[in-house]
Amino acid sequence: MQLVVFDLDYTIWQPEMYQIDGPPKLISVDEFQGKQKRKSRAPPRSIPFGATTIHQNKIATDRRGIPITVFDGASHALSEINRMKKEDWPLQAAISSRTDEPGWAFQLMKWLVASDGTPLSKCFDENLIEISYMDKSKHFESLNRKTGIPFEQMVFFDNEYWNIQSVSSLGVKCYHTPDGMTKEAWVQALEDFGMM
Repeated sequence: MQLVVFDLDYTIWQPEMYQIDGPPKLISVDEFQGKQKRKSRAPPRSIPFGATTIHQNKIATDRRGIPITVFDGASHALSEINRMKKEDWPLQAAISSRTDEPGWAFQLMKWLVASDGTPLSKCFDENLIEISYMDKSKHFESLNRKTGIPFEQMVFFDNEYWNIQSVSSLGVKCYHTPDGMTKEAWVQALEDFGMM
């Protein structure tokens, strides 16, 4: 495995961009907890798991205050990739996404962090971000041209099965993650490539 490619919506984070109300914004944890308390009259909730941002005591939400969170498995995998790169593993990370709001996605990548504290935008190689409405097999053909990495040395995580079918036809090892990226999917990829 030399290139790890992730979908964004409902693979790296939730909710999907088409599901949020307006562009994402940062709000204070106190503001978030206050809104939750007013809605339910219950004690303030803690910060939702995966809502950590580069700004201390702030989380990303939509206009209604719905938090945008990174899946635990995605956070774990990205932190592992960051560690492996520091240890000089020949590994790169990329994105293949058909998100509805690319501008919002780029903003979230600047704000949201992996479990090691790295902003998502720093987890991916800058020139390896493919966001467009083309079939994802076209994203992978572009990634192959840019990196020279053979398809058989690429892995792909996506929640949409039709994307998995399209990309796997190229010889990429694909992992269907219908409920978001999981630690188990990451471990399976490592095992499949003898990296455990």
